Amino acid sequence: MGNERDMGLQDKITGRVKQAAGDLLGDEDLRTQGLREERKGQAKEELERANAEADAKAQEVAALERQGAKEKAARARTRAR
Repeated sequence: MGNERDMGLQDKITGRVKQAAGDLLGDEDLRTQGLREERKGQAKEELERANAEADAKAQEVAALERQGAKEKAARARTRAR
């Protein structure tokens, strides 16, 4: 997942360089291309954050399920006595 974040950062930097080059050269197409590339990098970073949040929630749910299973087993052992 870290690779996606790295690619997002790379796209953002490349986009900013293209924007600056477009400004210096008076090339609106290059500037627009740079804006698109920067936005693509931002989107990749947002996706990485969303995936990390989803993974954290999945781990939280798994921990709660394990805890619930342990409690259920303990209740069953208590009843069996």
